[in-house]
Amino acid sequence: MLHLNWTERPAIKTVKCVHTKAAKYLVENVLKEGKTYEVKNETEDYYFVIDESGKMGGFYKNYFEEVSN
Repeated sequence: MLHLNWTERPAIKTVKCVHTKAAKYLVENVLKEGKTYEVKNETEDYYFVIDESGKMGGFYKNYFEEVSN
């Protein structure tokens, strides 16, 4: 049950939000363009980050670009 402690786990990587233009959902309400987010989990299509609401959310990878450390 990995999802139960995602918020406490160390970040896998850091990503930067490059746009919030979504066809279906109101992504601009929970992500800010230009802000960096820590990725807590990742799947083939999604990054799971703690968004502006303070909750864990899964977002398509095309909203982000990886930030090199």
